[in-house]
Amino acid sequence: MMWKTSRRWLMAGAGAAVMALPCGAANAATGGSVTAAPEQARALAREAWIYGYPVVESYKTLYAQAVDRGDPNFKAPFNQIGHGTGTFSPKDTAIITPNADTPYSFAWLDLRAEPVVLTLPAVEPDRYYSVQLLDLYTQIFGYLGTRETGNGGGRFLVAGPDWHGTVPPGIDRVLRSESRIAYALYRTQLFDDADLSRVGQIQKGYGVQPLSAFLKQPAPPAAPAIEWPRPQPGMTNGLALFRYLDFLLALAPTDPSETGLMQRLAAIGVGPGKPFDESTLAPDIRQAMEAGIADAKQEFQQFQATQLRTRKVSSGDLFGSRAFLKNNYLYRYAGAALGIYGNTAAEALYPGYYTDAENKPLNGTGGARYTLRLDKDALPPANAFWSITMYDGKSKLLVDNPMQRYLVNSRMLPSLQHDADGGVTLHLQHDAPAGDARQNWLPAPDGPFYVILRMYLPRPEAANGSWKQPPLVKVAQ
Repeated sequence: MMWKTSRRWLMAGAGAAVMALPCGAANAATGGSVTAAPEQARALAREAWIYGYPVVESYKTLYAQAVDRGDPNFKAPFNQIGHGTGTFSPKDTAIITPNADTPYSFAWLDLRAEPVVLTLPAVEPDRYYSVQLLDLYTQIFGYLGTRETGNGGGRFLVAGPDWHGTVPPGIDRVLRSESRIAYALYRTQLFDDADLSRVGQIQKGYGVQPLSAFLKQPAPPAAPAIEWPRPQPGMTNGLALFRYLDFLLALAPTDPSETGLMQRLAAIGVGPGKPFDESTLAPDIRQAMEAGIADAKQEFQQFQATQLRTRKVSSGDLFGSRAFLKNNYLYRYAGAALGIYGNTAAEALYPGYYTDAENKPLNGTGGARYTLRLDKDALPPANAFWSITMYDGKSKLLVDNPMQRYLVNSRMLPSLQHDADGGVTLHLQHDAPAGDARQNWLPAPDGPFYVILRMYLPRPEAANGSWKQPPLVKVAQ
């Protein structure tokens, strides 16, 4: 689906809207604003894809949760907060590889006209809660909650790149987003099913309000309305990604470290408000750019096989601020592709299981069975809690099953069957195991799958390698 040529796009300054060039209007015969020769276009498309994939993948969530009121994943309009009524289930599809430990709350923030104030209530000292703050690039620019600001609550001001006002009294901390649209993702620990009402009370205490409302003052002039382009099927699989990327880049000033990058990518029509239109590309340019996208996907697959699955690169390397990532766009791409909105290593670690102990892909087809043994004295080292969650290898979502069990976590240990030495052996398979082993069953799909071990507030031994991740072993049939 192409966007109409009369569509208005938001451009650089807060409160300023201008007409973008119509799609393909620059020179439709030669591919719009694409000026690169085929060989250069291929290289630039590879670079732009790795750079832009997280931005556009995140846009799917933004649109579903804050724009499309008819979407089952809609949560709340901008600058309001929506809550999950429980933990994630297979019916939740807006975020891939979600956790099912902590009910989520969601607030998409429009920071163009003024900052937004987030209020947190005080919670019990033994309950983990956090607010993860992300910009449109999926970079993490701050945290609130247990690790960073404690469990005592507070008021926190989130400002965009254009705000230069005075911080009013009563604000505990100011956090700055690079982009004019930001995401506040809340996680509130759930102890068990009986704890849902208490989690609901905590969620009611989460406040989101524009600064003017917090100060009980008249609101400033509203920023121009944005016509958000509707996501289309396959938008993160092919050339359409660059259209969405151009739109989204106009919602953030170019970081000085990326000035050269934007100058290079302009040769293929990628940049803030550029008029990219894949339907106008000359055949040789289209073929070259599609080859560049294939190169980028292959680079990611190679990185996943040689770096992530061999644990040379950990999940903790993939998520963080711009300063932490140092513009490593391949890391940022991998984080978005494998588990978008993952936490920093200080907040949580996510060692994954994508292959078994013999380095073979995990697959529950044909009655395949796997075990994961947790030694009594070598449980995952986490100061808050840990969990082991099953995901469908195709959809990257939770696995529907008759037990409605999507994970095993540290608070479930007393209810599991223990081995003679006090350890616990988990059974990962599609069909239910016989006898008492069913207590320790983590249902797998009848097909490919992967498993994520999460450690919230990980202890030092989780990061420095002194704790060894237990192997996932395929049982001989």
